[in-house]
Amino acid sequence: MVNRPVGRGLRHGLSVGAVAGMLFGAACVTSVPAAVAAVSAARCQPFSGKPCLFPYPDNRLTRADRTSATGLRVSLPAAAMPSNTKGVRIQTGPYDRNDGFSPGSTIVLHVRGLDNAAALKRTGAVPLTNLAASMAKRQPIVLIDQATGQRQLIWAELDANATRPADTDLLIHPGKLLAEGHTFIVALRDLRTSSGKLIKAPTWFARLRAGGRLPAAERSQQGRYATIFRALEKAGIAVNGSLYEAWNFTVESRQSLTGRMLAIRNNAFAQLGDTNLADSVDSGHAPSFTVVDTKPLVSSTGAILTQVDGTFQVPCYLTTCGASTQPGFHYSSSKPDAVPAQIPGNVATPSFECIVPSGATALTPARISLYGHGLLGSRDEVTDSWVQALAVQHDMVFCATDFWGLASGDTLNDAAALGNLNLFPAVVDRLQQGALNTLYLGRLMLNPGGLASSPAFQQAGQPVMETSNLYYDGNSQGGIEGGMLTALSPDFRHAVLGVTGIDYANLLVQRSTDFAPFGTILYANYKDQSLHPLILDLMQQLWDRGEPDGYAEQMTSHPLPGTPSHQVLMQIAYGDHQVSMYAAAVEARTVGVSAYQPALSLTTNRARDRNLFYGLPAIKSFPFTGSAIEIWDSGPGHTQPPPLGNVAPVDSAANVDPHQDPRNTPAAQDQVSDFLEPSGTVSDVCGGQPCRSYDYTP
Repeated sequence: MVNRPVGRGLRHGLSVGAVAGMLFGAACVTSVPAAVAAVSAARCQPFSGKPCLFPYPDNRLTRADRTSATGLRVSLPAAAMPSNTKGVRIQTGPYDRNDGFSPGSTIVLHVRGLDNAAALKRTGAVPLTNLAASMAKRQPIVLIDQATGQRQLIWAELDANATRPADTDLLIHPGKLLAEGHTFIVALRDLRTSSGKLIKAPTWFARLRAGGRLPAAERSQQGRYATIFRALEKAGIAVNGSLYEAWNFTVESRQSLTGRMLAIRNNAFAQLGDTNLADSVDSGHAPSFTVVDTKPLVSSTGAILTQVDGTFQVPCYLTTCGASTQPGFHYSSSKPDAVPAQIPGNVATPSFECIVPSGATALTPARISLYGHGLLGSRDEVTDSWVQALAVQHDMVFCATDFWGLASGDTLNDAAALGNLNLFPAVVDRLQQGALNTLYLGRLMLNPGGLASSPAFQQAGQPVMETSNLYYDGNSQGGIEGGMLTALSPDFRHAVLGVTGIDYANLLVQRSTDFAPFGTILYANYKDQSLHPLILDLMQQLWDRGEPDGYAEQMTSHPLPGTPSHQVLMQIAYGDHQVSMYAAAVEARTVGVSAYQPALSLTTNRARDRNLFYGLPAIKSFPFTGSAIEIWDSGPGHTQPPPLGNVAPVDSAANVDPHQDPRNTPAAQDQVSDFLEPSGTVSDVCGGQPCRSYDYTP
């Protein structure tokens, strides 16, 4: 996720020690006495008379609400929420606004006895390398749609970061994001210890399963479980002594996931005079802007470009706006479904940076594209070598702005939020404002009255930018957040998502080498290891609003209201150390793309991942006119297969991070150019063979 250009090092430059004092001095919003738990928090049980969040997610943690799209509202028990070392509990308010749980939820629970690798193997749980086992008749861990009985793609693993069995949770991941607004049933059966002994059901569940008279505190669940058991029986899952546990949970609705972002987008573009964003017509006027500086830029090949720097104005829906501020959205109402409202006169002034190749002239105007930067990076990544190469060799103008919320200026605030997760909702709000800023920059590029009207982008008074079509290209975080931007954009229809993925908290961070300094802060402040997967899952419930996990279903052919359809090209790297290829595969299945085949050479140690693109149709002929995913391999002599668990790869001389290799590969750049056309297509630049990066090492 962090970009590591040669000789430039980590972009964020984060020092844990530098922020420690600020983190531990953070203001306490809600304090409770700090305590050391005698046992892991994950050992709690529902209906025990004590507050308990496990298993999670669970409709036990909701209440009825006729005003929501799902008929539910999340209702987390305040006394069960994790506390940091200062005794500050995570407040439930931001979570309780949701009308369900994340479509990318990791299902988290602790099963005593199923807390070691031997027990998981003896149980026969579906592995990451064979998602087809999700559909096996006797699969012990299943997830079904309650209404249809249809099995869902999943894989199960144990938390590889826990250091003792008592803290080791079972994690169940969707292999494709779960459908918005649907209710799903989790069923665990025939679970085994490492010796093969059947693990008995918890007492509370055995009572529910038997249909006997329940204690008063549990009777409200009897009707709910009757529905669950009927659905299980109909799906061929017997409700008998081998059924360890079952429960259901409802996924958040599209309105709840995207309503805030759509509201600020629609309001902001209406202020430009454009109230019909679905028609792909650039109506209205351009955002206000100022060109601050222009200067020549010489590429590594000696080509000449012009760098243009400036600022532009965007309606701001945060309480305060700046390059680095903590307060979140301003709301005009306290209702759960209220949307952000602009304080009169509140305007953001983000900066932009563009590169213009010398080949762009009034007679041969260049194509225009937004560029998305890496984790905690900045707009100046638009001047990096791979972007310059695309600009020069394919006659393109690229512009970028800092993606607020995860830009370099946000580093301290983001780190502080990991020490006190009550600060995290504001991070997610800034991500949404950051997305709006980028969409506004796109309109500034596309509208003839925008950048094209400035002498900095003209030759002899005529623009050197072709303003009939806009495109998007982003890498790492720019590829990840580019998925959200694609689902929202009224102005570009084709997007390249480089080394991309989805589901930040549940799938990306722990599998990334970039997480180490941030994990140090998070885990130092929330010490109970058994709660770490749950805490990440809680974070994802909010993060969905500001990353593609909440937008993927609408990214391409089923667009959001008032939004045109889109096409995407996903270029990923085998064994990526920073953005997991497994998270990219989940995104690809959700978006509905087709896969370039053969994806990998099966004569090497890549054979383990022969099923990486399971469930995706293969591209049958080229040029291909749909959305696609393609994996680039730097070779077994360069990069080793990634860990299968929720841990990051280890950098070494024999295991070099290939994160930047696809974008630096000329063939991949040619494919990007072919796709970023008005009628762009996916071209076969690998000659019908697995795609190899420029530095492929056998």
